Amino acid sequence: MENTEKKELEITNFIRQIIDTDLETGKHKTIITRFPPEPNGYLHIGHAKAICHNFGIARDYKGICHLRFDDTNPVAEDVEYVDSIQDDVRWLGFDWGDNLFYASDYFEKLYDFAEILIKDGKAYICELSQPEIRATRGTLTEPGKNSPFRDRSIDENLEIFRRMKAGEFEEGSKCLRAKINMAHPNINMRDPVIYRIKKVTHHRTGDKWCIYPMYDYTHPLSDALEKITHSCCTLEFEDNRLLYDWYLDQLPIPARPRQIEFARLNLTYTVMSKRWLRNLVENHYVDGWDDPRMPTIAGMRRRGFTPEAIRNFCDKIGVAKANSVVDFELLQFCLRDDLNLRAKRVMVVLDPLEVVIENYPESPLNPPLQSEAEQTEYLDAENNPEDESAGKRKIPFSKVIYIEKDDFREVAPKGWHRFTLGAEVRLKHAYYVVCKEVVKDENGNVIRLICEYDPKSRGGWTNDGRKVKGTSHWVSAEHAVNIEVRLYEHLFDKVDPMNVEEGKDYTANLNPNSLTVLTNCKAEPSLVDSEKSEKFQFLRQGYFCQDYDSTKENLIFNRIVGLKDSWAKMEIKK
Repeated sequence: MENTEKKELEITNFIRQIIDTDLETGKHKTIITRFPPEPNGYLHIGHAKAICHNFGIARDYKGICHLRFDDTNPVAEDVEYVDSIQDDVRWLGFDWGDNLFYASDYFEKLYDFAEILIKDGKAYICELSQPEIRATRGTLTEPGKNSPFRDRSIDENLEIFRRMKAGEFEEGSKCLRAKINMAHPNINMRDPVIYRIKKVTHHRTGDKWCIYPMYDYTHPLSDALEKITHSCCTLEFEDNRLLYDWYLDQLPIPARPRQIEFARLNLTYTVMSKRWLRNLVENHYVDGWDDPRMPTIAGMRRRGFTPEAIRNFCDKIGVAKANSVVDFELLQFCLRDDLNLRAKRVMVVLDPLEVVIENYPESPLNPPLQSEAEQTEYLDAENNPEDESAGKRKIPFSKVIYIEKDDFREVAPKGWHRFTLGAEVRLKHAYYVVCKEVVKDENGNVIRLICEYDPKSRGGWTNDGRKVKGTSHWVSAEHAVNIEVRLYEHLFDKVDPMNVEEGKDYTANLNPNSLTVLTNCKAEPSLVDSEKSEKFQFLRQGYFCQDYDSTKENLIFNRIVGLKDSWAKMEIKK
């Protein structure tokens, strides 16, 4: 099995094979990669794959990975996004050291390169509008049409370009285009725009510039200026590679990077586009970029995902040449696998039902004190059965406890092993109890169970050979802490959210049940002193952590992911 997995990894990780060959042939001595986000939104799980890939290559080959912001469109960019991206990369466990760059660092050099193209007769000023440029570009089966401004003289093009830089023209009135081939079979090569006029303040350069370079022009030249060896990007840029190489071929660059495309990450029940995610934020379908339902790294961090789980997920899906869709369950599997080892076990009742243990204070092993309320004992509970070093804690047990309302059935179905009249149930870490009576309100709703316990079963077992199949978690009513619990499901209720009926958009597939808020949950008192970075397994409920909004006075916990078994599917009656 191990050999098979290794072989599959070698086959899919074709980029590392290319790097191995480049090192063996002496083409490169030091590998330099980059992660080049545009600061126009928060990063999502797809970017996490790119981060892990690029920084992982630099780590494994003892090379360098640059973090470079391709900040060429000031209309959509913001310092907030710059800061959030740096936070996300650090949180995932990667460090760019001194190698933080911005495309805006190269604006002067990029402008000089553009003048070189003009002087070489390879770029010209065009006065067609953007709709006109699109209309004359042609189709996959028809060639484009030359711009009427394509044959301007070099001197005229240079003069107008310099006047564009000086701010003499209105937005949309002129642009600089590369002069390549309007009949080229690759539409990207049909005289693409290099510079456009945008009289907008830039978050780093202020109002120094009123013309900004296009991404397809900036990206390869920024790679070359930084001496990137392997410029890895996703498959949607495959058709852009000819243009990437064309710019490098025309200009005096210090190094020649190689663009390599790999499959982007596509997840079920998830949209993977900053543009679509921004729409959800701006139209208040979610509560911000870090809403725990969002596939953003910030949202996943707030929900309680761990960087280790995300890195493991990215390792498992690998790097492939063909696009595919990954089941969201794989990400959840990696998350559970990680949380199982680190999460402290605690007991929390989400939908409480009161249980009175009628004979508890009168037990000969627990003689009554001055009052029933003072009758409390502290039982040992392991913090994590997967980690002995996690130790144990004391949990209070008393006459009145809470159990899950859904753990009781007045008429028990076949195979039922929890609370029902006359059946014996094990209370986790505590005792065996038997339900003797059911108390209802005037509407016939069950509000209380009257039970008896076996004092010889302390710790949840006896030495008389009795077998009790059902085990329920519980919380002492006297010591319970009230908490709010937020249960999250998929943000979209369809496997492919972009598959919609005609006339609708992807928001039609939003899941109306993606968030359930429970405000009357009862938790064991140890949660009061928990930290927001801590992860917990609420027994039988799933994995949880404190939300950012949580305070000592109002504890709020997010469900990170449910358990694998059927307990995670408990119906919560509101």
